[in-house]
Amino acid sequence: MEAPFIFGRIATDENFTDRDQEIKHLVNNFESLINTIIISPRRWGKSSLVHKASSIAMQEDRTLKVCSVDLFNVKTEEQFYTVFAQSLIQGTASKWDEAVENAKKFFSHLVPKISIGTDPGSKISIDFDWEEIKKNPDEILDLPERIAHSKGIRIVVCIDEFQNISEFDDPLFFQRKLRANWQMHQKASYCLYGSKRHMMMEVFADASMPFYKFGDIFFLNKIDTEHFVPFIKKRFTSTGKTITEDACRKIVALADNHPYYVQQLSQLSWLRCLSECREEVVIKAHSSLVEQLSLLFTNLMETLTFQQTCYLHAVIAGEKAITNSETMHKYHISSATAASRSLKTLINKDILDSKAGVVSFQDPIFEYWLRHYYFRI
Repeated sequence: MEAPFIFGRIATDENFTDRDQEIKHLVNNFESLINTIIISPRRWGKSSLVHKASSIAMQEDRTLKVCSVDLFNVKTEEQFYTVFAQSLIQGTASKWDEAVENAKKFFSHLVPKISIGTDPGSKISIDFDWEEIKKNPDEILDLPERIAHSKGIRIVVCIDEFQNISEFDDPLFFQRKLRANWQMHQKASYCLYGSKRHMMMEVFADASMPFYKFGDIFFLNKIDTEHFVPFIKKRFTSTGKTITEDACRKIVALADNHPYYVQQLSQLSWLRCLSECREEVVIKAHSSLVEQLSLLFTNLMETLTFQQTCYLHAVIAGEKAITNSETMHKYHISSATAASRSLKTLINKDILDSKAGVVSFQDPIFEYWLRHYYFRI
């Protein structure tokens, strides 16, 4: 029997839940060619949301083409140009021979090196001479606009892990170059998102940065319990099993409405029951999940300094004024400066999040493990 819950990959069709308002917002932006920036913590379903909205937008408007660019393994400006061009050429062609023709057609100064795998369904690979790219970067950066005009279509370029450009050799210069080109496009727009919330905030919310006010920024929130409960029930029912209302709510509560963990904990609970899933099954599944991840969490803690560990202890204990002298003494935090440094590092490591001055954990299972297994509060 096929598992009814999806996590760790893009959720589609019946595996996708709620986000109705976000989908409507995103589809409208795509169809109106409004540049969009999506910001949220890791594993909150950004990629699934973009995929869903892209499918709807292209179904509603046949002149619209949404192209996906993944910067996950892109660490240099040179790699960016190659991946960007390859994704655009591949994403706007219906077959490989058209893609090869486009790769030759849309470059006048650059000479692409094209290779095709032996598998009939394989994608084409495009590479360029880096020295030539440095002389003619506009040929690649303006590629969406040129393709759109040539084909009589409109293009939305969705770029995942966009924050990686902050780690290029000269990130500010590169961002200025991107902004200068992309803001002039009339037939192409951009949807930019990534898994490092704090880095995305630095790129788009800082008035001194080139991409400040580049487009419509919207923050992805958690999915409400009232939307998760019927979704979980429906997925159980689709496999001939049932789950109680209390068990559904227990799953959502233990996962703290985190989309990834709600799906994973639902899956583990589904696997543990023969016909009906009750609350006690969910509790056992949750314990199993915590134990399953404990080695990973232990290894993570070993990478932290003593001061960072002390800071986490204070947060877990519910302390609000951590720089208060009594609080620092209680948790062995050496100074207010050390506390500030620890918070910044823990945010950069995607362990903590700070929104409107409120500090919280990004991973609810890690938070639970710290509370009950590590600090034993």
